[in-house]
Amino acid sequence: MTTTNRDTSPNQLLQRLGFTEYEAQAYVTLVEHGELSGYELAKRSGIPRANVYAVIDKLLERGAVLQAQGEKGPRYAAVPSATLLHSMDAEHKRSLNAADKALAGLAQAETPASVFNLGGEQLLDQARQLIDACTEHLLIAIQPAEASALAPALQQARARGVEIVTLCLEACEQPCGGCQGKLHRHALAPGDGSRWLLLVMDGHKALVGRFGEATREGLVTAQSLVVELTNAYIHQSIALATLGDELAGRFDGLLSEQAARLLYPEGAATDR
Repeated sequence: MTTTNRDTSPNQLLQRLGFTEYEAQAYVTLVEHGELSGYELAKRSGIPRANVYAVIDKLLERGAVLQAQGEKGPRYAAVPSATLLHSMDAEHKRSLNAADKALAGLAQAETPASVFNLGGEQLLDQARQLIDACTEHLLIAIQPAEASALAPALQQARARGVEIVTLCLEACEQPCGGCQGKLHRHALAPGDGSRWLLLVMDGHKALVGRFGEATREGLVTAQSLVVELTNAYIHQSIALATLGDELAGRFDGLLSEQAARLLYPEGAATDR
């Protein structure tokens, strides 16, 4: 589900929480204008009068609206937003727990892990989903543009207690605010101008992506070989770059040309 650049108005956010367009419109109108009759609500919200009472009934079922009997008929008021959202959160958690128990009882077919191709906004959307689902360990190699886009999800994961190890592929001199957890800064970005994003969630799911000027492409999978290779690439890149930094200037002339190429890969910074 794409979230980048999406409208964040109250109406749109309520629709993302399951409200219909008219339900969101009616609730926001009641919040803004206070207690209203059905006629007044239709007039102020722009909802057709033929639809407004059906919308009110749905909001009453949701527990989003309260009804009072006025001198000229029923009047309606919005339940305070904090109360409504707390109730929705509790109901959502109950539904998730029930679904978890129900699904856990199903027999899981033994099928090979698939590799799913990603393109466009799917790359960052899928990265957010993996970060949100992470419970223990997150290993990530990233560059500033993607670090900024994923910063909220990474910060929330860290707040949940997820252990994050980050490889900043551009060796930024100053923190950009996006990278989280144990940070390793090494100039290992590809030399062709594209940007990489590599992520391993809890050791069992990996995402690999490349961002170019005109294209975004990548994959996500629980296929063990891809997960292990991605995990090994990030860890070994950190280890080799760290070793190169520690040896820089101390063993000039002692390293073979092959060893030097391994420690200082093409495209990496050479002014060590």
